[in-house]
Amino acid sequence: MHQTFSPDEVAESLTPGGGVRRRADEIKEYRCKNLVAVLECPSDIRNLGTVIRNVNALGVEKAYVVDPRKALPEDWDDMRERKSLSKTSVSAVKWSFVKRFDSTQACIDHLERNRFVSVVTSPHKKGAKNVVLHEADYTVFTKLAVWFGNEKSGISDLAVAHAEMCLSIPMFGIVESLNLGTSSGIVLYEVTKQRRDYQRRYKRSGKRRPRSGA
Repeated sequence: MHQTFSPDEVAESLTPGGGVRRRADEIKEYRCKNLVAVLECPSDIRNLGTVIRNVNALGVEKAYVVDPRKALPEDWDDMRERKSLSKTSVSAVKWSFVKRFDSTQACIDHLERNRFVSVVTSPHKKGAKNVVLHEADYTVFTKLAVWFGNEKSGISDLAVAHAEMCLSIPMFGIVESLNLGTSSGIVLYEVTKQRRDYQRRYKRSGKRRPRSGA
């Protein structure tokens, strides 16, 4: 049986001198628990690697990839050995947990079964509730999944139908869209900034206000 190891266990096993292990310990309290970035049908391996790099750098707990073409290995340990992913993510795939799904519905079922609330991202209004990125409160959800759509076709109607809201990045130029790597970095930065600040305030006060999806 193939055994899957967590990023923390990988850090422990690969660092006889303890350097990466120490780094993992230092950043542990800054990770955003119960936060997942979902990539729906990414078509370019370079974009996938960039998003995984953003996920790792910003402290997002996990990345899920909807991959109906089955271009990725089933197992995260096998993904870690995929040279194309390791190169484009600057080895971040080795330190971030990545799980693949055969379909959008399978991913939705998994998230809803585990009581995650989903939000989707799009430069266009698509959901029943459309919100500008910095105007939303991402701390009201205990478990949150942030979806990013395909580079060409965008987010699917199915994902939108199961989402709490649709987020858009405010744009002030002639160009009204950003590539997947850039947009995911901007969105995840705002989400993790809010959730980290909430975690710090909760840790100091010892109190916690009610959150959705608890």
